[in-house]
Amino acid sequence: MKFYMTPGSCSTGIHILLEELELVFEVYPVNLLAGDQLKPEYLAINPKGTIPTLVRDDGGALTEFSAIAYWLARRYPKAGLLPGDADGDARAIELMAHAVGTLHGAGFARIFTPEKFAIQSADIDAVKAQGLEIVRRGFAVLNDSLPTEDYALGQFSIADAALFYPCFWADKTAIELPERCLNHYHLMLTRPAVRQVLMEEGYRVN
Repeated sequence: MKFYMTPGSCSTGIHILLEELELVFEVYPVNLLAGDQLKPEYLAINPKGTIPTLVRDDGGALTEFSAIAYWLARRYPKAGLLPGDADGDARAIELMAHAVGTLHGAGFARIFTPEKFAIQSADIDAVKAQGLEIVRRGFAVLNDSLPTEDYALGQFSIADAALFYPCFWADKTAIELPERCLNHYHLMLTRPAVRQVLMEEGYRVN
């Protein structure tokens, strides 16, 4: 398989799942700042120009964090990356949607790339402030739904990989995490695959 990713981005969560599954895959870094995602050769693989992208052994490309995570869980069921019952699986997808859609897509996107949301340059600071409020409110909602000291659904799942990367962003941007979110983040940092991925992506692991 071929994994197209950007270190420290949302693709870090998929990278963690690939390492957790001990799969054999090739890594192709995509430099977003340099515009690699808009080059014809990448758009031929992923016309959306987004990351992550996973090209499977049959040559088919999967895009979108939640789709890739779900496929990995269903493709390798013995790993237990989904609870396996309708309620549990729905809960995992619900948590992923909150991480990817709200914390990332609505919140951090405004903090990291406010120019994409601002009508004019004078609106940049207001957009960033709006993003920070969305992130803080999103973490507060998440905090109420997490266990005190455990994985989101009791055992490690695709939901945990999705929740990790916005918490990682919060840590790196000095955004305070509420207690249960912080506990979950620290728990994730104890996993060998997580530590391996962070080191491979160029981050110091304490």
